[in-house]
Amino acid sequence: MKLIKINQAWNGEDGCVNCNIRKQALFGDLTRQDFDLLHLPILELGLSAGETLYHADDAASYVYTVRSGMIKLVNFLPDGEYRIVRLLRPGDLAGIEALNARPYLNHAVAMQKSEVCQISLTEVELLNEQTPHLCKKLTALWQQVQNDADVWLGQLTVGASGQRVVRLLLYLADTAGKSEFVLPSGEDMGAILAITKETVSRTMAELKRQGLVQTESPLARINYQGLEQWLKCVDQ
Repeated sequence: MKLIKINQAWNGEDGCVNCNIRKQALFGDLTRQDFDLLHLPILELGLSAGETLYHADDAASYVYTVRSGMIKLVNFLPDGEYRIVRLLRPGDLAGIEALNARPYLNHAVAMQKSEVCQISLTEVELLNEQTPHLCKKLTALWQQVQNDADVWLGQLTVGASGQRVVRLLLYLADTAGKSEFVLPSGEDMGAILAITKETVSRTMAELKRQGLVQTESPLARINYQGLEQWLKCVDQ
């Protein structure tokens, strides 16, 4: 795990003011005066694909803003299988449950090469007490968690397997903001959708045959309107 110390969170080439995802991130609404309240440096961590950021039930001392890449939140089942309960993209906050003085609920694992900013809970609590700008952003991030939970429960784990796969592809395109995005492995897609990786593979092969999906690892490109129409036809 690569670690870089951002000693001056506001200033400098690597400072928060110059971060390309700053408006999406936890400190997006803070002013220069707010940053002057920080006592501890922000740490930037580099993760390799498959590397674990934290484990479920670990005592939580930090939250993490995803700067690049993708982080999966994983729950392991008693039989050794696992389920992915959320995907975190740039701007998302990992370990948000720590703000309620709880241990981490899930394992956080990098799905690809990723960078995160490690922020001490002590600093978050300090800022929340001394500046009004953080509360609005925290509320928005909690709402995003709720929205993602609604998608997971209402769209990605119900219905026929083909519907689940197509909804996941549309969701990934929506969150990436474009029709091309990093495609999770078949095993990870199965862990998101509660189906087998073999079922994922068969469905993806059929969608490729119909010209609705193209893949060139690690990327996928979809015909967004075509998949929406496919979904409507299946739903009828």
